[in-house]
Amino acid sequence: MLSHLTEAGIIARLDVAEHQSFHEKPFPQFANRSPRAASVLLPLAWDGREWHILYTRRTDIVEHHKGQVSFPGGATDPEDANPEETALREAEEEIGLRRGDVHILGRLGEMLTVTNFIITPFVGVIPWPYAFKVHTIEVERVFTLPLAWLANHDNWQEFVRPETGLSVITFFPYDGELLWGVTARITVEFLRAMGLIPS
Repeated sequence: MLSHLTEAGIIARLDVAEHQSFHEKPFPQFANRSPRAASVLLPLAWDGREWHILYTRRTDIVEHHKGQVSFPGGATDPEDANPEETALREAEEEIGLRRGDVHILGRLGEMLTVTNFIITPFVGVIPWPYAFKVHTIEVERVFTLPLAWLANHDNWQEFVRPETGLSVITFFPYDGELLWGVTARITVEFLRAMGLIPS
């Protein structure tokens, strides 16, 4: 499914999407702090029949976001030349995805999270299958979800938390994995940018 979605088409849609930012209101404890810059890589893989998005599940011993599903990525280091470099460096460190094997197609708009990170998501195509080298301190598992399944609104829900007024997106479990939080938000923003779900 969705085989009509070509790399050229993805690039064209990302050219528009990168100007559409999404900002949540940070938790009160971060009210007077500048947000910390971070980048993630949204890896797309073509398995010969359909597109998949690659995710990782973090370990229970990593410092932040224990056990959560996430994209490869992390906070910007001083030596990173730009946000794209951050995403590629983190992907290489976390799952052994070599920078030269990633074809960056573009980016989504910046997202300010409730934990006061300003995240720049980059979209890139990776070879498939791929021999990942997982950093076992940070990453428990690498897996993919079919783009067609993600785009089916029967598989996820969006609701507003009455106590905060924040919109929350949660996907139903797939292969034992639960996609929620900012990773789910980035996924849905990508689906919207591709025209796969309504804006």
